[in-house]
Amino acid sequence: MSSSRPLWRDEWPLLVVWASALAWLLQGKAWIDGLSSLVGAAGFLVWVCLAILLSAFAVVRHADVLAERFGEPYGTMILTFAVISLEVFMISALMLEGGQPTLARDTMYSVIMIVLAGLVGLCLLLGGIKFHEQSFNLRGANSYLSMIIPLAAIGLVLPDFTRSSPYQVFSPPHAVALVILSVAVYSVFLIVQTSRYRGFFSVPAETEGLHPHVESSRSNFLHAALLIIYIVPVVLLAKKLAGVLDFTTEASGLPVAVGGLIVATLILAPEGLSAIQSALNNQLQRSVNILLGSVLATIGLTIPAALAIGLATGQEVTLGLAPAEVTMLLIILAVSMLTFGQGRTNMLQGAVHLLVFGVYLFLIFD
Repeated sequence: MSSSRPLWRDEWPLLVVWASALAWLLQGKAWIDGLSSLVGAAGFLVWVCLAILLSAFAVVRHADVLAERFGEPYGTMILTFAVISLEVFMISALMLEGGQPTLARDTMYSVIMIVLAGLVGLCLLLGGIKFHEQSFNLRGANSYLSMIIPLAAIGLVLPDFTRSSPYQVFSPPHAVALVILSVAVYSVFLIVQTSRYRGFFSVPAETEGLHPHVESSRSNFLHAALLIIYIVPVVLLAKKLAGVLDFTTEASGLPVAVGGLIVATLILAPEGLSAIQSALNNQLQRSVNILLGSVLATIGLTIPAALAIGLATGQEVTLGLAPAEVTMLLIILAVSMLTFGQGRTNMLQGAVHLLVFGVYLFLIFD
């Protein structure tokens, strides 16, 4: 992405996503109300998903330039916040438009399983095949997991056992307390990550410089502005995605949880590719920062955002997982503790993570 080329040649996706967003903004309600066949709904769903994917990849492309310029750990934080912004805005738009009480839970659970089981598994397997063993900063991975494990259990398991609210739902006082505590502890983590213990998240010296250089002479301001401009149409498209998803899942007989899987996949696709590329460049620390940082931001920021929207609009937000999902969550958290508790990884660990991911996928259709 060089400044010697005209801006429009690099930013042609902007025209596509904004044209799609405006078309759906003007005609989306009529199209959704007129849906009568699964084929038509699938066509609309593919259109919206492709437009969101184009925008998501562009967001990550600009975030990647800023990430390289600012270095670690700020670089990974920029990339993580860019992607988590997409997630928060999409879930918020879908909640406000579709009124689905389980959407936030299904999406967050899908993010955790796709990242910790699927993407981590792919990174470790492909990296292990190419380099046999790869190293990462043990203290950084443990710092992430020390936050992910309690926040995941509190946000997605504890609601099944509280007595002052309906099953799988936090009462308003509990929701307010969780919003405040989650944001507070995540803020402490960011302070730790960017100050005294920033070395925990830095790339080891032996792999420094292996990440491919992102060429761009354009200003940081322009990249930041374009990043934001790409996020806006995602919000507009997400509002219409709810109606298309509802009709498609009902007409096809698919489980409601498939909607959360689709949303999570759209959000994670560009970030996942970046993590896999880093692993193939023997820069596993960057993969660990991207993937574990994404999971932590999802739990630490998206759950409070969903609860805040529920409190503000009076919507019920279902967070508690079903018993099978709780079991899968505990399995992948335990496997992740073992994987990231040694400082080195190999292809066997990647295969184990992919095994858990396969079980997650077929349980969705149970």
